[in-house]
Amino acid sequence: MRIAVLGPGGVGGLLAALLARSGEPVALVARERTAAKIAAEGLQLHSALFGDFTVNPAVAARLEEEVDALIIATKATGLRAALGRIAAAPALILPLLNGLDHLDLLRERFGAERVLAGSIRVESDRPQPGLIVQSSPFLRIEMASFAPAQQGPMRELAALLSRAGAPTVVRESEAQVMWSKLVRLNALACVTSAYDKRLGEIRSTPELFDDLKAALAEAAAVARAEGAQIEASEALAELERAHPTLGSSMQRDIAAGREPELDAIPGAVLRAAARHRIAAPTIERLLAQITERVRIERGARSPAP
Repeated sequence: MRIAVLGPGGVGGLLAALLARSGEPVALVARERTAAKIAAEGLQLHSALFGDFTVNPAVAARLEEEVDALIIATKATGLRAALGRIAAAPALILPLLNGLDHLDLLRERFGAERVLAGSIRVESDRPQPGLIVQSSPFLRIEMASFAPAQQGPMRELAALLSRAGAPTVVRESEAQVMWSKLVRLNALACVTSAYDKRLGEIRSTPELFDDLKAALAEAAAVARAEGAQIEASEALAELERAHPTLGSSMQRDIAAGREPELDAIPGAVLRAAARHRIAAPTIERLLAQITERVRIERGARSPAP
């Protein structure tokens, strides 16, 4: 399959590096300056799972040629602008963004049947253009499609990603794929970002651990109303097994002064909760704390008049 990756950040850069290392034809689509840097210096990966290596994938600021699959790995906050770089009509689209609302946007743009439901579990960041750091040895992709015609191509893409080193599972339910990640991610992102603590300290601080468990329970109730079979206890067991230094991309974005995905992560959960008239007071409170923290930190970074 001919694959393109839109967004060479922590997720897209990691997958592009793995695909290029495995010999698959992959093209990166990035902003002009990032594309120029990768074209000149290559794409570097420092990984707790794969070691350190540099690859030289094709890279451009715009996708003009048709491809068999497009992996979209931008931040939700930058998706609309990034789609301006896609001039072709990919046969299959795998979005690996946080949240839920991007599916409607992509299906309106490309056609509902072409767009898979997808999620990825990974701890990976892009500290600078062309450099990807995967700090934890876990990686898993899940995907699903309601369209019978896409079952074959979807399974071919899943097998290709697995061979490249990114274990990929095809599920039956789109809701299960999206909510199985969002329940866990929302709780982790909200608590780590509200208190600026890593998971180990959260687990060892009773009141913070209570917030984590409550956020999981609230989101799991919403997920079940949305048609996913999610139990908060399963998500909690996963977080109890995770390494103590685990943080969240939202926490890293706030620390770096980047726009956090508040609308895409807790916002998506709260909108779904409202649709089903499900109370989510812990998530609402944590979102308010994060919003206030971001406001204060932005003010501290602003130059004095």
